[in-house]
Amino acid sequence: MANSLTDLIRTQAQVRSFRTDPVDDNTVLGLLELASLGAAGRRRRCEFVVVRDPDVRHQLARMYRQGWSIYKRLLRRRSDSALVAARQWEADHFEDVPVLIVACAVGRRPVFPAVDAASFYGSVFPAVQNLLLAANDAGLGSSVTSLALWSSWEARRTLGLPRRVTPVAVVPIGWSRGHAAPAPGAPVGNLVHLDRYGHQPFRARPLDSGANMAL
Repeated sequence: MANSLTDLIRTQAQVRSFRTDPVDDNTVLGLLELASLGAAGRRRRCEFVVVRDPDVRHQLARMYRQGWSIYKRLLRRRSDSALVAARQWEADHFEDVPVLIVACAVGRRPVFPAVDAASFYGSVFPAVQNLLLAANDAGLGSSVTSLALWSSWEARRTLGLPRRVTPVAVVPIGWSRGHAAPAPGAPVGNLVHLDRYGHQPFRARPLDSGANMAL
């Protein structure tokens, strides 16, 4: 990797708008080679469907818009207008993304117990994270969505997936239309609980009145 892992993590951004410039096969295969290392050695494996065909992309885009028509109502309630606008652009142009990569879990999909379900999906998400970081290192934009898999049955039919292969996430990859900055996060201390949930000794404390006056 040309950049340090720390730099890649800190600059990772969810890119929702892409140029239509193509991404060549060698680049895609290089990204997927790194992605596959995230699932190496696991009992269940992760496999990828690389979607370039316009008809298949159109079907996935149609499912995306079906899911988005419901999901956007939830986002609007949170008053996150920037996120809604970005996702709306993605919904309107999803079939124009040069490459869509569908990450799939291979194996019998468990129903019970919960630990088996966690293991099943756990074979995919490390690979997806590797894919995002590898794309960032290559100067490409990427994001993760499951809206294009809104109908699991239709997604299976569109992608020709056998019963033992479950689509889990779609990663659009391409050249970003502009600069995408990482979303600001909460102070890490606000996300950390020590020993038991609710015990947050590292939580950021607001400045007291005296400190505010000094500023």
